[in-house]
Amino acid sequence: MGDLMVAIIPGSDILTTILNVISQSLLIPVVIILLIFVVYAVITLGGLISEFTSRRKIPVLKIKDLINDISDSNSPDEVKEVINDSSLSNSQKNVLIEIANSENLRPKSRKALSRRLIEDEEDKIEKIIEKTDIVTRIGPTLGLMGTLIPMGPGLAALGTGDVNILAQAIIVAFDTTVVGIGAGALAYMVSKIRRRWYDEYLANIDAISDAILDFYDK
Repeated sequence: MGDLMVAIIPGSDILTTILNVISQSLLIPVVIILLIFVVYAVITLGGLISEFTSRRKIPVLKIKDLINDISDSNSPDEVKEVINDSSLSNSQKNVLIEIANSENLRPKSRKALSRRLIEDEEDKIEKIIEKTDIVTRIGPTLGLMGTLIPMGPGLAALGTGDVNILAQAIIVAFDTTVVGIGAGALAYMVSKIRRRWYDEYLANIDAISDAILDFYDK
């Protein structure tokens, strides 16, 4: 009954043909984007390994000692010296030195500067993680699209007895599914690990910046 209704609707053949053309024309872009995602995921994994080898993990006790040293400092120059001599990363030192250089500002302005500098670091980190998050979310979706698009012609070919076209369609469908899920899983792992590292990175900056602000509020 449903097929009969579709058949008698004027222009239905044209509409379904347009949908089919659009659907099939998306296959090549989907495959190309999936290949780009896989290459990017592998490169990002290499970057994660490189970042791990150069990463400085600072124990909480060292952060505590650093905060105590800042609190016991006698001048802004001594605070800066404590920061420069610490085992913090250069990017963390740059942010904290900027905050330490605000001794001429009023307390509210100093806090505003500190908050803005930390937000800027958060924005930089978010941009880094955002890329792998995109692959995590879109990779499996493109894999599903790559699965469904070739199955239409494949099932149509099955109706005419052409098993070779169906086999090719199934191969493409499985390949795109595996690639999409694989790229998404790899990107998810990278995002998860980096987010944990960067949370610790920001937490250290936040704690030490509070110590600097407290020093100036004495």
